[in-house]
Amino acid sequence: MMFNDEKEMLEFYKRYAYVVGFPVRKRNSKKGDDGVMRYVTFTCSREGRRNYATGGSLKPQPTSQTDCKARISASLDNLGVWRINKVYLDHNHKTSPSQSRLYRCNRILSASVKRKLQVNDMAGIPLHKSYNSAVVEAGGYENTTFVERDCRNYVDQERRLRLGEGDAIALQAYSSKMQARCSGFFFSMDLDGESRLKNVFWEDNRCRQAYKEFGDVVTFDTTYITNKYDMPFAPFVGVNHHGQNTLLGCGLLSNEETGTFVGLFRTWLECMHGEAPRGIITNQDRAMQNAIEIIFSKTKHRWCLWHIMKKLPEKFGYLSQKSSNFAAIHGLVYDSDIVDEFEEGWRSMLDTYDLHDNDWLSRLYENRNRWVPCYLKTTFWAGMSTTQRSKSMNAFFDGYMHSKTSLKQFVEQYERGLRSKVEKEFQADFRSFSQMVPCATAFQMEKQFQAVYTIPKFKEVQQEFIGKVYCDIVSENTNDHFWTTYDVREHVVYQEHRKKKTFHVSLQRESCELICSCRQFEFRGIICRHAIAILIRNDITTMPDRYILKRWMRDVSRAHTRVAVNYDGLMSTPEQLRYDDMCRAFSEVADLAANDDGWTRSIMDWIKSQASDLRMSISSI
Repeated sequence: MMFNDEKEMLEFYKRYAYVVGFPVRKRNSKKGDDGVMRYVTFTCSREGRRNYATGGSLKPQPTSQTDCKARISASLDNLGVWRINKVYLDHNHKTSPSQSRLYRCNRILSASVKRKLQVNDMAGIPLHKSYNSAVVEAGGYENTTFVERDCRNYVDQERRLRLGEGDAIALQAYSSKMQARCSGFFFSMDLDGESRLKNVFWEDNRCRQAYKEFGDVVTFDTTYITNKYDMPFAPFVGVNHHGQNTLLGCGLLSNEETGTFVGLFRTWLECMHGEAPRGIITNQDRAMQNAIEIIFSKTKHRWCLWHIMKKLPEKFGYLSQKSSNFAAIHGLVYDSDIVDEFEEGWRSMLDTYDLHDNDWLSRLYENRNRWVPCYLKTTFWAGMSTTQRSKSMNAFFDGYMHSKTSLKQFVEQYERGLRSKVEKEFQADFRSFSQMVPCATAFQMEKQFQAVYTIPKFKEVQQEFIGKVYCDIVSENTNDHFWTTYDVREHVVYQEHRKKKTFHVSLQRESCELICSCRQFEFRGIICRHAIAILIRNDITTMPDRYILKRWMRDVSRAHTRVAVNYDGLMSTPEQLRYDDMCRAFSEVADLAANDDGWTRSIMDWIKSQASDLRMSISSI
């Protein structure tokens, strides 16, 4: 191929790369004796390999370099024409056309966008509004040539919600519109005897599908808005495979009484096809607790630890020894690994500070299995112990409201807020797809996690491999049931304070089953440094599959990512569009066959056969 100039050739290669799905850059160039550029090479941006100091870094940064060899080289002939003389098209990594817009080489702020950002900033308009305006003007995220980070978007403003006249009718129209667009959209409204709006609950199909993946543990909180909004905003929040907040439903409430929460929880459970979460985190609100016992009777309920600990100055500020009392309670709560240790320490604290008659402490002790970590750490909580995720979700949506926002406008702004949340997850998927964090150790087990986990979760695992250097195995004891118990002493460093702490790790060598007294894996789903030390001690080089959770993997096909969110301007990937086309086709077939038992059986048999064939084909890839 031939081009008139270097720029034309680069633009052609960039267009090709955009369609294939990889980033490009100018690798090198060379001038002739006359000082004119005569040789140039453009490569995939994942070319090259980052060099690290001997021993590696304890906090290595993500890198996208994989030593990819894809490139084109060209030279300038005597007629002033650029001729491509070398082409290598094969990549040593995956490519993805749907993610091309996020690569740095394809992101650019146009002169008009830059000018608009400058003028709006001088006028005092928050940057996130300028960014949203540019996204709407472009027709959606997929049509923009920049991301929010490029505009350095950060805004934190106090907002309030006011119920406006006629909002109940507007909400009914909104729900009808959304249900017509998407059969999976769920909406519920409660009216009082005078047909005035009391409570609202809604959830789009994407959140319902996300619940299947991340609905094992949810946080629920309304206190952030109680004194600011006429109707408290009540989100159900989970944590996704990147450790980000993910919305699993929300409501607007007329009050915070038991009956109101019962109605909300029952509606939410109905929306989730009767599948209750395994764990829920709330504050100490008695009305919430009553409603949870009624609706989620089999769900493990814990109180927000942060809410409890922040009350210490209020409850014990009168004590002359308040500092030492605070330290004693903190030590009991955070350092007690077993129940007996906490019980003994609690009795000692009551005696030392003469607190036997303190009603607040007595009530806390009666409910210790709802908040003290050593009572809860054998249950999976995805690493959560507070309702801060609900609060941050409230704060997130707060950035899209103001004091004069009507309820109708609230729902519209909620859509924009959720669009942004979905985009952040998509960008996090992109980072885990296109980059990797180098291993900090030479252990094969760390490479196992590097190959499958998202970047944030791999970093958590990596810290455990790094933390192994602080662990010493001080004793070993084998019992009659083929279990060997090790005492692992860790040099714990916290805020410049150092201490030695002993953990007990039991290993069943034959099955490679591990139980550590810290219970980090059970609580967070992340293997602990003490268990890693024992595996290495026993020359076990491969991490057992049970300790690599699908929940934190990056290359898992998740149902919610295939649901095209029906908000105006939101991107729909080719996979999402194909998914929607198939759903519509299946729905038409179901409508035709449902009235005849024979046709129904025939169609179902065919679907089962196709599903079986597809599963076999996918597993063989």
